[in-house]
Formats: sequence, structure tokens, C-alpha cells
Amino acid sequence: MSRPIGLRAATGAVVAVFAVATSATAEPIGEVDTVFKLIGPDHKIVVDAYDDPKVTGITCYVSRAKTGGIKGAVGLAEDKAEASIACRQVGPIAFTAPVPMQEEVLTERQSLLFKKLRVVRMVDRARNTLVYLTYSDRVIEGSPQNSVTVVPVDRATPIRLK
Repeated sequence: MSRPIGLRAATGAVVAVFAVATSATAEPIGEVDTVFKLIGPDHKIVVDAYDDPKVTGITCYVSRAKTGGIKGAVGLAEDKAEASIACRQVGPIAFTAPVPMQEEVLTERQSLLFKKLRVVRMVDRARNTLVYLTYSDRVIEGSPQNSVTVVPVDRATPIRLK
């Protein structure tokens, strides 16, 4: 039996909210204005910190453009697909759960419907290193702009794989 369209949409929304809730959450670090806007907030670059939810001791700092103006104030602006990432060891590294070879650890909406900022963790087994990649995608067309950073893990702490 087929579900009604409204129920499928609601189920999809609940799954999307749960997926975002289980990923890393942002802690605002700071921001700088880049363009003055007479009405609404200025365009700016924001820096947020994200702790890896499965690897304690690693924090990723992501800087990205945030569109201001009237559209930015009401949440209708589409932010630029430009972001930079730097992940660092900020304490002893420990794995709270086994990690897959590649996993999305962060998804953040950059426009009302179509664009998302993503951070993916990859494992370089040969070097016992965690690689973090940030990029932006759209429903129709993504952006090739990306940024990558690595965090070496001490060989005494093997990476727990799924």
C-alpha cells in the first residue's frame, strides 16, 4: 500500500531533521563584515567550530561567506559556495564509535531549499590519518570549490573502522 504524498513528505522532513541533529553542531567563533548593507545585516565571513561527533579531541574550524541584506535577514539568501576548513587535534584523540572509511560529519543549510555545506571525514589507513573535506552542493548542480585538511593520529591510537 502506498503512503499519501503528505505523509511521505513529513517522514522525509523528520529523517532530515534527525540527520542534522545527529551531526556535528556549530559553535560560533567570530565573524568579519565584508560588505556594508544599508538595510539588513552586512555580508560577512563567519567562523564556526565543529567537534567531530565520533572522534573526541578533534575540532574543525570552517569559515564561509554569509549573505546579508534583506534576503539574508529573512533567510531567503543563498550563500556563496566558498568555504575553508582547518581541523586540529585539541585534546587526546579517542574514537567514541567505529568510523567508516568515508562519512559525512556535518551538513548545514546555506539556502532555504537548495544548497548545503558539507564536511566529509575520510580515513587514510596507510598514514593513520583523518582527512576532512568541505564543499557545497545544490540539488541540481554542486560546486567544485572545496577545501581539505588532515589530522594525523598517533600510531599508538589505531583508527577504529566499521
